[in-house]
Amino acid sequence: MRTLLGELVQSVPPESTQQTVGLPSLFLLVVIGSLVPVVPTGAVVSSAAVVAFHHTSPFALLLVFAVSSLAAFLGDVGLYWLGRRGTTSPSGSRWLARLRARAAPERLARAQDGLREHGVLVLVLSRLVPAGRIPVMLACLLSAMPLRRFVRGDIAACLAWAAAYQLIGLLSGSLFGEPWQGVVLAVALTLLIAAAPAIRRRLGRGGRDGGARL
Repeated sequence: MRTLLGELVQSVPPESTQQTVGLPSLFLLVVIGSLVPVVPTGAVVSSAAVVAFHHTSPFALLLVFAVSSLAAFLGDVGLYWLGRRGTTSPSGSRWLARLRARAAPERLARAQDGLREHGVLVLVLSRLVPAGRIPVMLACLLSAMPLRRFVRGDIAACLAWAAAYQLIGLLSGSLFGEPWQGVVLAVALTLLIAAAPAIRRRLGRGGRDGGARL
């Protein structure tokens, strides 16, 4: 397996070709992942940062950051716009229903409390908290936050998110000489971060069940 991965890395095309193909792919994957939860966008950004770290071009990392943050922002704004249509139009209601289905009631309640107490700051931090983006977005929709105000908060949120996951890629890439090794570590770290809330809830339920049996 290691030999196969090594051969794949050695056969990677020149940097100019990688950027021509890779940056549009990065953009599309992050946009799609922001709209529909089928793509682990954090892992995509971290992996792209690992590859960029091993480039000789000084602008490679900057391009990854710019493309990632722009794609995340456009995906968020598109999803919020669709959600707002769901509050006023029957044709958009399915998007609002999907958002409701993806937000656990207790997380939505916390997001609504945080939004009332701290305003847009909660939106800025929502992308940095695993599984925090959708409950906060739904709380913004239910509070009838204007699209313009959402956009102002989401710009900072997407910049912070892209920087955080690019940092994971930088750290992973700096630990290994081969890009594929850094990509493996970056993907593992980002998937672990994404799974942390579910693991914590499962451990919490296990502890309560055990206490009840005792």
